[in-house]
Order: sequence, then structure tokens, then C-alpha cells
Amino acid sequence: MGIWTRVIESICTCGGKGEEMSSTGVRLRINDHHVVIDNGIVQLTLSKPEGLLTGLQYNGLDNLLEVLNQPGNRGYWDVVWSALDDSGRKGVFEVINATSFKVIVETEEQVEVSFSRPWDPSLKGKLAPINIDKRFVLLRGSSGFYTYAIYEHLGSEEWQAFSLGETRIAFKLRKDKFHYMAVADDRRRYMPLPDDRLPGRAQPLAFQEAVSLINPVVPEFKGEVDDKYQYTCENRDLMVHGWISHDPPVGFWQITPSNEFRSGGPLKQNLCSHVGPTCLAVFVGAHYAGDDQVPKFGQGEPWKKVFGPVFIYLNSTTCGQDPLTLWDDAKRQTMVEVNSWPYSFPASEDFPKSHERGNVRGRLLVRDRYIQDDEIPGNGAYVGLAPPGNVGSWQRECKDYQFWSEADSSGDFSIKSVRCGEYNLYAWVPGFLGDYRYHLPITITPGCDINVGNLVYEPPREGPTLWEIGIPDRSAAEFHVPDPDPKYVNPLFLNNPTSNFRQYGLWERYGELYPYTDLVFTVGESDYRKDWFYAQVPRRKEDNSYEGTTWQIKFRLENVQHAATYKLRMALAGATLAEVQVRVNDPNKARPVFTTGLIGRDNAIARHGIHGLYWLYNIDISGSLLVEGENIVYLKQPRNQSPFQGIMYDYLRLEGPA
Repeated sequence: MGIWTRVIESICTCGGKGEEMSSTGVRLRINDHHVVIDNGIVQLTLSKPEGLLTGLQYNGLDNLLEVLNQPGNRGYWDVVWSALDDSGRKGVFEVINATSFKVIVETEEQVEVSFSRPWDPSLKGKLAPINIDKRFVLLRGSSGFYTYAIYEHLGSEEWQAFSLGETRIAFKLRKDKFHYMAVADDRRRYMPLPDDRLPGRAQPLAFQEAVSLINPVVPEFKGEVDDKYQYTCENRDLMVHGWISHDPPVGFWQITPSNEFRSGGPLKQNLCSHVGPTCLAVFVGAHYAGDDQVPKFGQGEPWKKVFGPVFIYLNSTTCGQDPLTLWDDAKRQTMVEVNSWPYSFPASEDFPKSHERGNVRGRLLVRDRYIQDDEIPGNGAYVGLAPPGNVGSWQRECKDYQFWSEADSSGDFSIKSVRCGEYNLYAWVPGFLGDYRYHLPITITPGCDINVGNLVYEPPREGPTLWEIGIPDRSAAEFHVPDPDPKYVNPLFLNNPTSNFRQYGLWERYGELYPYTDLVFTVGESDYRKDWFYAQVPRRKEDNSYEGTTWQIKFRLENVQHAATYKLRMALAGATLAEVQVRVNDPNKARPVFTTGLIGRDNAIARHGIHGLYWLYNIDISGSLLVEGENIVYLKQPRNQSPFQGIMYDYLRLEGPA
């Protein structure tokens, strides 16, 4: 961008990465209303006793946080909670203001401080019914700081029932300094200013998070769409993200070295960095999942969880080095943190160290005799330990810890550093339908190394494949994602096949491609990469209302076994207040062969996702409904009160009789 390029070319600041600049011991200074922690590289200022990060000094910048904001709106932990009673306390946003300060560790090697906020029944309806202990840690020679928190709901009948809609850490950075954002190698760019989203500079779009920039401060951004949901990431990829300042050249990075404390497993999607400049660490949230990912705690239900530690890494360039290389350095530091997990320094007894954890290993194989006689290695399988539950329950589990690994090409997996407790072992394999769960519970004890041996997953299958559409990978990314309306473009996602679905307004393109009739897919002729729209959404009519849609799958059969049962496998990658009704050869039959009923609240279509939660339906099709020659399966999505009510398919397969 022109203005930012001119700024970059004018800068040459000498310096180096923080860890190379000082070996000073860590110092703690306690004043009446704030606490200062300094190791000669980084200096933190925290309000006392609230525990809000008001100042962050590094590399010549007296504060990396937004000095124009109130001190309580710079760096903080927060929750969104609802009372599960008739009090009317719903969706309450609360910044965690502690009431007690304590020094936990104070040496030249480490300072750890605690800011705690206890709860008791006198606070019912006023604060989230959780004891919260926020910790901040600074180590000698570290170019950054760590933060974590212990949440607890006591097992006493006096403790109110509630739900936890969200909890996170938020950092608001200086808008006059931090203009370049990076969340992934293919999603990094110079960003609009927060002022560009204000009235007069931006036009609101279909929902409040999305705006069209009509008069931005930097003219090159004119005509772009900005929406924070275009930058969300799956947990499995959300290890590091942040911002770069060019004057001075400084990076601010949020590094999450483990997903054990995040809810929803490796595919759960969360916000990270967005225009503000804002940098988040989200631990619990309903985005791309809905209420299924909101933990609910009964009255007196005991619960305790440690969120974090996460690392806030600060870096800088040497003289003449491109500031954008700070992203590469942040990725390198991320691997240092990952390899150091679990950390040895947290002082809380609630954070188990390496010797207090255990490991599980084994090999996952897939048995599908209709593909090949030999068992197939579970190449790339996601294998994890999560609280005991039903098959596939891990994607909706949101109270406790999960531990995941990815199997190698032979199907071998190793799940390391697991907290003690009882778990089920779950898995799913890209390229195969369904979920696996090991039939025996697994109990982790300190220092254990459990080898479960060869595990065999038999995915759903009753007969040979007659036809299939898509790839069973829990995503709709392989289907046709249309080009965006030229009026609503984010140039970052142009010619970017891994992120093209993140453009704004793609749901409206369906009605433009199919203005009068719906999608028809002919097996053997159509190509799902070009001819199967990524989402089945309502069509906008001329009066701007919406109507439901009915897609057709045409296919030919020979030698139909009319007395037998065929099987339709229908895997969904997401659903938002939608329904799929399945009919065979008669679109007007009053009763469908099958209906999902109203399902889903993931809102993934509106939030530029390519999947939400996974749904799998195994549908019996009576051979008496089929004919020799051409057949048609009708998929009707009748819900039409909103343009975002829709279905994203993952994979469909028709199986013949065994």
C-alpha cells in the first residue's frame, strides 16, 4: 500500500531481538495502584489490584498498547456469561477486575504475580460465579511475558448455575504504530485503520461486523470489505498471530503452544487478530458452533480449569532488515514454545509439569473391504483424548481438556503430555466417513506410557459405492466457491484457493448463478469442483424475500434390487437453522424419505467459514423407490427466513445392497 510503503522505506532502526539485548535479572516494583515487572527487555505495568495490563514497554516504545484507550481497555481477561435461572442475566460481558494481589514468585530468574477475584453468593447476579486467579509471569532474558488463569466453580449448592459463552484475553495495540497483521502465511497484509470503520468512512453491510470502506484514511483501501471473521483460524492452525509496527520495527505476537485448554478440538474455529489493531487469545466461544460449544454448569457443579499459559512474544529487527521478517521469527519462536510444553515454570499446583503427565501411542488402521482387502494406514488421521462421551462427542465437548495428534503416513500416532484423568480415545480420518472411538476408557497416571497397539476403524459401509460427491474431510472447500461480487472484495483472498471462501457475500451468488431453477448435478457428467455450489442457501427473489431451494442428483441404475435397501450417506460440514429433506424420484411427495429436522446454529456461512460442526446421516432408501434407468435424489432446504439459513455438504455417497 502506498502510504505504508513510504513509511517502510524511510525507516532504518538498529537493534536486535529482545533476548539478545539484556541479561538483567527480573525486577518487581509494587506501588499503591500498579505493579511494574521489568527484565531489561520488556516492562509490564499492571493495575493493582485489578490486574489489567495498562502498559507494555519494549524496544524504545514506552507503550505498545493503545494509549488513547482507558487503562482498563488495553490488555485484559474477560468472560461472557449467562445465569441459568429466571434472573434475566443473559450474555453479560465482564472484564475480570481482580480484588486481591499477591506475589507468587520473586527471584532474579522469574517473577510471577497473581490477581484474583473470588466469588461468593452475595455476588449472585452481579459477577460470573467463578473464582478467577489471573497470573502473569516474566522470566530473565525473555522477550515477552506469559499469562494464564485458573477458573473454578465450587461444588456447593450456593454456587449459581451458569453458562460460559466466551472467555479470552484481549490486547488493544497502538493504531498509530501497528498496521501490518499476520495470522497465516497466506493471510497477512497491511490493514485498514479502526477509524475506517466509522460512519462516513464505511458503509455497513448485512451484519455489523462487515463494512465496505467508502472513504478510508488510506485511499488504497477504498472499495474493500473489512470483517473480522475473514481472519478466523482453526485451533490446529492457530498457534501464532499478531501485528508488526514499522516505526520502530516491532512485532507483537500471541503464541499458543498447546491446544489442550481450548474447547472443541482441532477443527474449532476462533477469532484471533483483526482491525483495531486487536489481538485475541480465545479459549471458549460459540463461533462456528453455536450453543453446543457453550459450557453449562449446574448449581453446585464442581469445575476447575487452567487456561494457558500463552506467550506474548515481542521482537524487533536489526538495522536494514525488512520488518516483515518478524513474522518468520515469530514462527520460529512458536516452535521453541511448542517444544517447551508443558512449561516447567508456572507456580500453580493446578498446572501439571511434564513428570506429572502421561503419554499414549499406537497405530490407527482403516478397514473398508469395498476399497481394498488389506487394512489401510490411517494417514493424516486426527487422534485425540477427550472426556468420556459418545462417538464424535469431542467436537461438542467444551468443559475440560483435549489432547490431539496427527498420525503419520503409517497411521502411527503419539499423544504426549496428557493430564492425569480418564479419557476416551477418538479419531477421524480425512478421506473416510464418520468417527472412531476406542471401546475402552484410558486412564492417564503420572509418567505412564500407554501403547494401545493397532486400532482398526471400520467406517460406515454396507455396500459398494454407486456414486459419490465430494471428499469426506469435514469441509466444503472442494466444492465450487464463486468469485465475489466486485463491489465486495478483500484482495487478500483473490487468486487464493485455500481462502477464497472468506470473501464477503458469496451466499448471494447462488441466486445469481441459479436465478430461476436450482442446481442439478448429473453423476458421470457433472464435476463437483465446478457444479456443486459450496452451500445450499435460500435464493433471493425480486422482492428481496427468500425462498427455499431443492437440489437434484441425477443418476442411472441398472438391475435395481427392488426388495433390497440402498444406503445414502450424507455428511454435512455445517448447518445454520436449516433442514435437509430427502426425496427420491418424486419431489412433491408429502412425506420425505428422510429429514434432518431443523438443525445447526454454527452461522458459518455468514462468517465466511467453510465448515461448522460435522453431522453424519445414514439414510435407508428402499429399492422399491428406485427404477432402472434415470433416478433423481431431491435435497430440499425449505428454511428461508434469512439468507444465512443453509447447509454446507461435506460428502454424499449412495451404496448398493451388500
